[in-house]
This record gives sequence, structure tokens and C-alpha cells, in this order.
Amino acid sequence: MPITRYLNPRNDVAFKKIFGAEKNKDVLIAFLNEILGKRGQEAIKEVNFLNPAMHPEILGKKQSILDVLCTDELGVQYIVEMQVAKVGGFEKRAQHYAAKAYSGQAAEGEDYSKLKEVIFLAIVDFLMFPDKPGYKSDHIILDKESGEHDLKDLYFTFIELPKFKKDKVEDLITMEEKWCYFFKHAHEPDNINRLMDKSDGVIKKAYNTLEAHNWSEAELRAYDASEKAAWDARARESYVRQEAREEALEEGRAEGRAEGRAEGRAEGRAEGRAEGRAEGQAEGERSKALKIAQEMLSNGMDISLISKLTGLSEEQIKSIK
Repeated sequence: MPITRYLNPRNDVAFKKIFGAEKNKDVLIAFLNEILGKRGQEAIKEVNFLNPAMHPEILGKKQSILDVLCTDELGVQYIVEMQVAKVGGFEKRAQHYAAKAYSGQAAEGEDYSKLKEVIFLAIVDFLMFPDKPGYKSDHIILDKESGEHDLKDLYFTFIELPKFKKDKVEDLITMEEKWCYFFKHAHEPDNINRLMDKSDGVIKKAYNTLEAHNWSEAELRAYDASEKAAWDARARESYVRQEAREEALEEGRAEGRAEGRAEGRAEGRAEGRAEGRAEGQAEGERSKALKIAQEMLSNGMDISLISKLTGLSEEQIKSIK
């Protein structure tokens, strides 16, 4: 099975191998301190991994599996998630996970004052807050009138990778920027090698974890299955969008025909222009599908599978190859 030398850190299996392994605790600690801005006495010095399976309290309810769940030396809990596929209500899922981890600390009969802070950190590969210009956002609970931060036990940080626009290593300044660059480009050796020269040991260690020859066959199979699931999710999302566009276009055509009969040629011309724009959009979608197919080919995916996921014919894909 053809594979690239360095695997994709955004893949769920690879992400957990980097940040959820006992031997990589130092990588996780450095990452958390950097992204959460913990310095000096506030810096995390040690973490212990907890069971990432959040079992439901009621039989029959869905079990949640987190990417990484750990606690520091003060008992503060950290949930670290990588989310590639765009899903509706991810911000609600984040609050659900944090609330469940928070309430799960309380044993029956214990004092609520012993509950510790829960920090949820997610790296997402889609636009989560389209109206926010920055790639990183921190969310806390404030008093609506005074702005005071009285409720301090739930904290959320989101990194939206599509908003991180620095694509040249020489433009990277902070370790936070280097981590974002790592997530976007670590499986592109020509780019990342230059970053290694400018980084400390933790990013190098994270990068070395992605070397395919360090993985077992079982791990590589799990990695490939996760990649396929991600492609399937993207393909489904694209299909749903396309179906919605086609439905809206058909409705517009029907309305245009009705208006055309009632109001004459002017509305007919408007319909023609609308169809022209729709055809342009369709051409854009085909171009996007070709680009995705090209990336799949470069990752050694089978042509028939690429055809199934993108909707392109095998002949179109072969012409790219």
C-alpha cells in the first residue's frame, strides 16, 4: 500500500499518537502551555491521561470518545480535540463534553467546592466562526452587566486552521504559529523540513512521530480507515450542498417560467442570467472535485475509490494522473 513518508497530523489516529501517548507527554505539555498561554507559576508541569471514553449515565445513551483527556498536577482537566469534518453544532458538542467532564468529577456525597476547572481545546479544519477574523478564539463566562469573570471553571479555546494564512516558514514568529503551521503542513516534507531548523525539540518529536516507518501495520490500517472516513464525510457534505443547490435552481427556474409567462421577456432574460451563474458555479464545483482528486492521487488512493468519493469518472481522474 503506497503511503507518504510523513502522515497527516490532522488524522484522528495520528493526532492521538502525537498527543495522547505516554511517551509524548512532554509534547502535550508544551503544546498546552503554548496555546493556552500558561507561563511561569501557571505553567503545566505534569499531566496524567484519563480514560477518554465518557460513558453515558443513562443506559442506551450515546457514549462519547474524546481524542485526549488529561489532568494536570492541580487537578485541572484538559480535553484536546481535532475536528476535520465540518459538523453542525460542534460548539454545542464542546460544551457538552466540558460539562460532562466537570460533573463527572463529583462523587456521591462530595462537596461541590472540590470540582476543578475544565479546559476544552479544539483544532478544527473548517470555519467555525465565519465572522471572527482571527484564527484563535478564547471563550469564558462573564457577568453580562459588569463583565466580571465570576464563573471560572469552564474555558474554551478554538483554533480554526483555514484562517491561519502564514504559508512561509520564514514568516513564523511564535511557537503558536509554528504549531498551526505544523498541523497544516507536517505531511509536506519540503515545507516542514525548514520548520524543523527553527523549532525546539517538542515539534521535532511530534514530527518524528508522523514518520510512517515508525508505525505498525495495525496502526497504518487504522490511519487509512480514519482517512477514508474523513474523505467520506467531506464527500457527503459536498453531495448535500450540491443537492441543495440543484433543488434551489429548479425552484428558481420554475418561478422564472411562471414570472416569464406573466411578465414577459425581461424576467426570462433574468432567468437565463441566473442559469448562466448556476452553470459557472457547477464548473467551479467540478474544478474543486478535480483538485481534491489530485490530492487523493498524490496520497496513493485507489482510482475507483476516488471516483466514488468525488463523483468524477475514472476517465477524468486518469487524465489528471
